[in-house]
Amino acid sequence: MIFTTKAEYGVRLLVELGRHGVGQPVPLKALAEGESLPLGYLEHVVALLRKAELVESTRGARGGYRLAREPATITMDEVVLALEGSIAPMDCFVGEAESRISCSHLDDHGSGCATKYLWTKVQASVVSSLRTTTLADLVLFSAPRDSGRIQRELTPSLTN
Repeated sequence: MIFTTKAEYGVRLLVELGRHGVGQPVPLKALAEGESLPLGYLEHVVALLRKAELVESTRGARGGYRLAREPATITMDEVVLALEGSIAPMDCFVGEAESRISCSHLDDHGSGCATKYLWTKVQASVVSSLRTTTLADLVLFSAPRDSGRIQRELTPSLTN
């Protein structure tokens, strides 16, 4: 499953806001510099996040953006949906083929694409992972203090 830079930059922007907490607004320029992201593109991304009510904006000299809710209540599935519009591994899951695997069985007249079962399971797993990952998890994971310990706690063991 391939997500666009909107999702990548949007999540990074939210993590940076999460590091600042829910309090004072942070100028978008400072967020862009903090994550080395292009300011012009972030303006588009933050507009989508604002429309989804994930961030709030304040105008003026001390203006900027802040989280609309506590990081522990913001899940990554709602973030990706706000930025990508859908979470689909193939274009037959949604009506758009942008940056997705192209399905060659669109006109199978209900006979059942043999691989659709696989892609449905993949989609369900991705959505489940996004739904159970909060912004607070990502902020904690990105914390510089004892990041090795935090990474071990948040990353499931692959040896089991």
